[in-house]
Amino acid sequence: MVSFELNDTKKIGIGLTGFGVFFSFLGIIFFFDKGLLAMGNILFLSGLMLTIGLKSTLQFFAKPKNYKGTASFVVGFFLVLIGWPFFGMIFEAYGFMVLFSGFWPTISVFLQRLPIVGWIFRRPSVTSFFNGYRGKRVPV
Repeated sequence: MVSFELNDTKKIGIGLTGFGVFFSFLGIIFFFDKGLLAMGNILFLSGLMLTIGLKSTLQFFAKPKNYKGTASFVVGFFLVLIGWPFFGMIFEAYGFMVLFSGFWPTISVFLQRLPIVGWIFRRPSVTSFFNGYRGKRVPV
């Protein structure tokens, strides 16, 4: 059985992941500041590793169906580190979309069930957009 308890390591990992997303957002807002983007990337990946574990992280990125997304994300990460943040973020965004495309159906169901803004995501135009990405749902 899978343990869903939040120990201190997972709490730190969630915090680092949140800071990584925040720094990446700031880096984009400040016209692709390479320092903030690089820090956001490092914090996001380290937080992911602490949250789900090193072995699970490596297994996720090394799945054969994720090779294209992993390669794109790594190239984008490298481009941000060497000082080409705009092109690096394009590669990273593509890699992120490919890597996490299996989670879009789960995210769409979650967004449709939100109490205040769920009605927006239940509209036919938005639902048809999400149905284009709906493959096999990932169990939550």
